[in-house]
Amino acid sequence: MVYVNSDIQQFDLSAALHLLSPQRRAYVAQFRLERDRKLSAMAYLLLCRALREEYDIRQLPQFEFGPHGKPFMPQYPDIHFNISHCKDAVACVVCQSPVGIDVESVSEYDEILLHGTMNANEQQQILLSTRPDVEFMRLWTQKEAVLKYKGLGLVDDMHSVLCDASLSLATTVADDLRFVYSVCYAPHGGLSYECAGANRQKYVK
Repeated sequence: MVYVNSDIQQFDLSAALHLLSPQRRAYVAQFRLERDRKLSAMAYLLLCRALREEYDIRQLPQFEFGPHGKPFMPQYPDIHFNISHCKDAVACVVCQSPVGIDVESVSEYDEILLHGTMNANEQQQILLSTRPDVEFMRLWTQKEAVLKYKGLGLVDDMHSVLCDASLSLATTVADDLRFVYSVCYAPHGGLSYECAGANRQKYVK
């Protein structure tokens, strides 16, 4: 299931801090900008809500991290999750198999980024689109979701990231076109397109 919260302006960081685990409070405190602290706290609380509603888990999650920084919960090895945030939204997905999610604000891109991250077919898709900025971000979030699914950071060859036909992707564009998010999951891995896409997302406040 995917959870999304775009009500960032109304989020009360001071009131939320006591709801975080000590581990997460320390992580949030390291950010210099209040916006980044707020987004980090929101993402954690969104995960807490997803665990509570999907699995009736009320214990605050503790994280450990894979070789490339992907978090996991050692106390719940059969539950997989991923969280992401941008300036306009935070997103979280929980599943019974590996999963990755990425959310990004829609913004302009430059030629260097286009050629450095998109292959020829993807570039054509973007340039022929009626909203190239949205199409670029659709493909970018898909690439990031795949890498997060695999537990990798950004790779040198971003052009071939979407060539893995064994994975499924679902992308949702916000109604107001402010942000895009994509989910990567294994077919038959416990997350259907309906759960990953707009039909089963939960917008929360």
